Amino acid sequence: MIFDIKNADIGYDSSLISGVNTHLKNGDVCLLIGNNGVGKTTLIKSILHQIPLLNGEISIDKQNIKKLSVKEVAEKIAIVFSKSPVPQNQTVYDLISLGKFIYYPYYFKLKNTDQKEIDEIISSLKLNQYRNTLLKNLSDGNLQKAFIGRAIAQNSAIIILDEPTTHLDEKNKIIILKTLRELAKKQNKIILFSSHDWRLAKEFTDQIWYIKGEKLHSGLVEDILLQHHELTDVSLFKVNKNFIPPHIFAPKVEKEMLFSLLQKNYDTDLSDIIFTFKENIWQISYKNNHHQCLNFGEILLFLNNLH
Repeated sequence: MIFDIKNADIGYDSSLISGVNTHLKNGDVCLLIGNNGVGKTTLIKSILHQIPLLNGEISIDKQNIKKLSVKEVAEKIAIVFSKSPVPQNQTVYDLISLGKFIYYPYYFKLKNTDQKEIDEIISSLKLNQYRNTLLKNLSDGNLQKAFIGRAIAQNSAIIILDEPTTHLDEKNKIIILKTLRELAKKQNKIILFSSHDWRLAKEFTDQIWYIKGEKLHSGLVEDILLQHHELTDVSLFKVNKNFIPPHIFAPKVEKEMLFSLLQKNYDTDLSDIIFTFKENIWQISYKNNHHQCLNFGEILLFLNNLH
């Protein structure tokens, strides 16, 4: 299956994103990112034909989306919005089961194979203990996972999720991201999701759609990151304009954590200090003097005494 967007202008009365040309194929996991208000949700609603395109075409296997009925769209695309009405008297099992009823009348009894699949979805999302819990009694995180379970149960070729990791702790974010990737790879689905947690989410995705300056930049994750310096430049996260970082020689994660610590605590020039992370010890060089610290707390104490 190929999902195509050709020469599309997306928006309401005027274009929010113009000249969109991109595509996804079976097995692709795509991360949609961009600042608030740039049109991420508008793009998703346009894909669902809830908002008509200003120009261009969106197609699934060469079928123009605007020629499909609501039922046909639902069979091809499952959707999870970040804010959905919560059925007060339904359980987790009830909600996930609803994903099957796009194929049956509402009064139809689910087949044994359907019920088995729903059980597997509940297990994969670590919701076993909440199977018969009313949705109104769930935490925000588990409620979000239940809505994702409903989308999975639809067995649609494409799953689109708007901020699926909202309200989730780190452990559950990773469960969701791993589940989405496994779905794409094992069942040949196309997964498109937006996220503000993109620095974590990108580790589980193949493609990025990056909305910037009314344009959609799309491609392999690594290509897009290299083409847009602001996505990888740690200075993006500086809170002190006068902060000048030291020289840091360390693995990526440790370097990022040290940069974060220093720019939050020092509004000054630290460029004459060298930090080297070696054998789990921070070695600090300053004006021919050398010092060692075992953790970030010791680094703060050292720098406070230094200045």
